[in-house]
Amino acid sequence: MIGSPKRTAIGRCWMHNYLDFEKPVADLDSQILELKKIGSGENSLDVSDDIQRLEKRSADALVDLYKKLTPWQKTQVARHADRPHCTDYLARLVTDFTPLAGDRLFAEDHAIIAGFGRFRGRSVAVIGQEKGADTQTRLKHNFGMARPEGYRKAVRVMELAERFGIPVMTLVDTAGAYPGIGAEERGQAEAIARSTETCLGLRVPLVSLIIGEGGSGGAIAIAAANRVLMMEHAIYSVISPEAGASILWRDASRAKDVAQAMKITAQDLKGFGVIDEIVPEPLGGAHRNEEMAIDTAGDRIDAALRELESLDGDALRAQRREKFLAIGRDLKV
Repeated sequence: MIGSPKRTAIGRCWMHNYLDFEKPVADLDSQILELKKIGSGENSLDVSDDIQRLEKRSADALVDLYKKLTPWQKTQVARHADRPHCTDYLARLVTDFTPLAGDRLFAEDHAIIAGFGRFRGRSVAVIGQEKGADTQTRLKHNFGMARPEGYRKAVRVMELAERFGIPVMTLVDTAGAYPGIGAEERGQAEAIARSTETCLGLRVPLVSLIIGEGGSGGAIAIAAANRVLMMEHAIYSVISPEAGASILWRDASRAKDVAQAMKITAQDLKGFGVIDEIVPEPLGGAHRNEEMAIDTAGDRIDAALRELESLDGDALRAQRREKFLAIGRDLKV
């Protein structure tokens, strides 16, 4: 990435944490910022026409870039440091949220946030993966990579939700489950499988939203849902592009090739039937207008829950089962 890690506003011009491929926009915005400084000084000049011209060029350049993003560029947007995380969605969409801690077996895992609250007038169970926003919180949340106890906590909350007839919404944002030795010793694979099984067997509505990265079993463990929604510039993959390149060619620098081949974008996955709906993002990604992005996602989650609320438990389980069995069934290779 290039640019400052913090956004600075002067007038209507924002200096973002720009991605490498956004350099043409970054250069234009930098010129706008300089002109605004000139126009606001003691011996200021009237540069409003120049500013307006550059703002239009910047907006047009952003439109052109985001009309033709490659899968690798979408991967960069999905990982953007300023992209809204699970806690941002919770703060804006869920009221009276009460988090539950621990799996009642080993420990608390901060990579997964789980609890109960109210979403647009209804009680909901919420399970989300949190990456953290700075060094301290990223370490606390282990960069969103859950250990077995995180998935067992998710199972505990889902079972509580089913017991009380409360719908479940999950927010997916992880590069994958944590691959450390301790996690493997405590049964990482079994915990992921058990969480996936619990999702598939729930007799209450389950709606999942992929908000950033949906990485491998670490994502599907809480995303085997009746409705799988995906933000426009999120990614969803069986393995990270870098890890795939390391396995195939022992060269992580070929991640761009893997991202292209794996079809990890929302647009590709919608065509394959892996996800149900693409949630549009503001121009330039969710980080450029966080409130709009989250509100739009909230509307789509609300609509999905309304559709599912009329189904009984058997119908919800059958629909979920058929949805995942149908993936790839009619795919012509």
